[in-house]
Amino acid sequence: MSVAQTKTTINAVMHSPLRVLDPIITTAHITRNHGYMIYDTLLATDKDSKIRPQMVQDWKASDDGRTYTFKLRDGLKWHDGAPVTAEDCVASIKRWATQDKMGQLLTSEMTGMKVVDASTFQISMKEPSDLAVRALAKPSGVAPFMMPKRIADTPPTQAITQYIGSGPFKMVTAEFKPGVQVVYEKNTDYVPRAEPASGLAGGKKVLVDRVKWIATPDAMTSVNALANGEVDYLEQVPFDLEPIVSANKDITIKVLDPQGYQTVMRMNFLHAPFNNKKIRQAAMYAVGQEPVLQAVIGNPKYYKTCAALFGCEGPYASQEGADVTIKANPKKAQELLKEAGYDGTPVVILQPTDTPSVNSQPVVIGQALRAAGFKVEMQAMDWQTVVTRRAVQAPVKEGGWNIFATNNVMAEASDPLRAFGVAANGKGAWFGWPDVPEIERLRVAFSRTPDEAKRKEFAGQIQKLVIDEGVLLPMGQYYVPAAYRKSLSGALESPVPVFWNIQKK
Repeated sequence: MSVAQTKTTINAVMHSPLRVLDPIITTAHITRNHGYMIYDTLLATDKDSKIRPQMVQDWKASDDGRTYTFKLRDGLKWHDGAPVTAEDCVASIKRWATQDKMGQLLTSEMTGMKVVDASTFQISMKEPSDLAVRALAKPSGVAPFMMPKRIADTPPTQAITQYIGSGPFKMVTAEFKPGVQVVYEKNTDYVPRAEPASGLAGGKKVLVDRVKWIATPDAMTSVNALANGEVDYLEQVPFDLEPIVSANKDITIKVLDPQGYQTVMRMNFLHAPFNNKKIRQAAMYAVGQEPVLQAVIGNPKYYKTCAALFGCEGPYASQEGADVTIKANPKKAQELLKEAGYDGTPVVILQPTDTPSVNSQPVVIGQALRAAGFKVEMQAMDWQTVVTRRAVQAPVKEGGWNIFATNNVMAEASDPLRAFGVAANGKGAWFGWPDVPEIERLRVAFSRTPDEAKRKEFAGQIQKLVIDEGVLLPMGQYYVPAAYRKSLSGALESPVPVFWNIQKK
């Protein structure tokens, strides 16, 4: 490839502006996407969800299955030129594990983690288990990104202020404008793996000089910019504008994540009225999947109703709780509210207005709850404010909340360990903080058994409890097309939008 050909920039519009830059303190997908640009992971999943080595050269289990030894690849460097060491990785795993629900479970099941030498570390478990491998390969939620020790030592409750990884791109901090643009340049020191790129695994070969994420004021502006060539790549095509994009012969439109998404509703267990189980159940019965999917997607080509909490086509698909989750049952909801003695406490629903993928669900939820007899208060804000606000545990009158809706990438919700929304360990859980010890007992049992049939049985039991307790309401599965100009080639199928392997003519 000539030098002239490599002097290229991909201009991209992502699903949300970027403001939060620490991928360990939030599950926001835009921050995770940023993480994959500049950081790397020890293990990764390929397009078939198989676990592959990434930063590690290999790993091996001890004869008793309790200790896993990980060996780093030769030549790994941080963006500042320092070598990547096992000590860096151990510090990164510790910080990640305090924030991630699967990481928390890993910590509780570990007997120790130690550095063996500059490029080797070990994780030892209480029981024979490959949980360490599965956890370090998780692709989303909070992905276990590696950072230099001095940065990874930042308290997990405090955002990092240096953005140095070992990934295929470097962040150009001087050009960062929060919520407006972020620029990445090729990391010329990055040594890709030799295998072909596949999903999030394999060789991350960067074939352009720069990638610039640009925020636009609205969806129509994004589509027009794509049509006239100001923008090369649109992460998510607005469903109502999909016919316009599809009709443009200069644009490729394609679903790059075949596993798709799941949209979910979350209630806050800490405060009234959802500190009452029957009122949570009433809310679950009140909301049906079809109205939500119609509002968010509209085109049935891109969605389906689905009871399976861990994915419709996944190995842990179950119909437990389908009578609650698929169709709305306002009559049952009204009965439960009456039994619970609901006193009219307003339900505060966080309503993001700037992000198409999450701005319709709250409206439908609000209508459904009103129809069931709830008093509802919608509070409009941008998505980044929702991301901040949902972490507030204070009472509603002091900045708290009762309901928000979001979307999971199925790759981050395909089993009871990855699915951070089903963890129910009280204030250690994801926003909403459910406290259901039996769910945690079953998650541990799932993590320890190597028997796939038993895992499926445990997953079904967990799903039944999640629905009965009102921990998380699955509101259907859907698939989002990306669009890019035909001057781009090599876009990978992946649960996370990635910019390696893409060429621009």
